[in-house]
Amino acid sequence: MKFEIEGNLPNLYQCHCSLCRKVTGSSANAATFVNQEEFRWLSGQDKISSFQKPTGYRSDFCSVCGSPVPNQLRGMELVWVPAGLLEESFEAAVNVHLHMGSAASWERNSDECLRLEAGPESLAALESALNRN
Repeated sequence: MKFEIEGNLPNLYQCHCSLCRKVTGSSANAATFVNQEEFRWLSGQDKISSFQKPTGYRSDFCSVCGSPVPNQLRGMELVWVPAGLLEESFEAAVNVHLHMGSAASWERNSDECLRLEAGPESLAALESALNRN
């Protein structure tokens, strides 16, 4: 799938609601919104599948790889764009955390977490790194 966005990318947000946690399998989803007229599909639209709840919540995804893909928000001129699909060299930052009232109880401020440049070589290496802090 390929798409393009005209203009500068707005800052990112992370949504911590229970639906976003379930869709991502993580503590939140990271995304941005762009105006519909600034978004254009280049290829792959025929590979998009959708899941929609009766409440109107919709999740579009690639039927080949399962990745979440951009979708237009119901009744709005905005397109939701998952941050993981954007080129890595863009200038933006997460500036808003949404639905913190329903965030997972195990989530905590990431400033307090150990940050590694790569994955650990083993569980023992990870535990050793944690014990050094």
